[in-house]
Amino acid sequence: MASGKFWRRLLRPAISHALLSSIVAVAGASAQEPRNTVDDATGLAALEAFLADVHSLAADFKQEIWTADHRLVQTETGTLALARPNRFRWTYREPTELTVVANGTKLWIYDADLAQVTVAPFDDTLATSPAMLLSGDRSVREGFTVAESYDFEGLDWIKLTPKAGGADFTSVRIGFDGTAPKRLELVDGLNHVTRITLDNLVVNPELDDALFEFEVPAGVDVSGEG
Repeated sequence: MASGKFWRRLLRPAISHALLSSIVAVAGASAQEPRNTVDDATGLAALEAFLADVHSLAADFKQEIWTADHRLVQTETGTLALARPNRFRWTYREPTELTVVANGTKLWIYDADLAQVTVAPFDDTLATSPAMLLSGDRSVREGFTVAESYDFEGLDWIKLTPKAGGADFTSVRIGFDGTAPKRLELVDGLNHVTRITLDNLVVNPELDDALFEFEVPAGVDVSGEG
């Protein structure tokens, strides 16, 4: 399933450590020339404002997987909630059921169709993943370089590239509406694009701590480090 593969690829360093072998408009958006390119300081300011002012977030999302030749191969929808530092919950509802939860100490990936939970330690290897750009603390930006920033389709965009070698992605683009992230686009080495669009977004809601814990359902197989 695409969502499971996405998260396992996105978070592979953490899962490998646990003995196991991820957020635009149209498919051509990544290939289109950006409108109104601006200096890097503008995009960096949008990212820094988000990291400084947004402490929690809740939204509906649509995740799309596109091939390099602009073919849509998967569309999934669900909800997300995050709270800094290092806590998030992504729940995929259609067409597959997948739940990804982090409480700052552990990471759970629950695949309902496979009746399997993967558990991994939440450690420093996860800090440089794109997922942590949304839920990590301000120091998470130290793992990325600002490649460019621009205005496009009414959003302030910033393109980041990972500083660490061997990453599974070559760039991350985030489109902001003020301090609120509205779109996220990840590009891998084969120019496959994972893009996530956020809707019904609520900034700085009060979130129950229980959202960021996961209770393994009865009868479900567990692998990894519990």
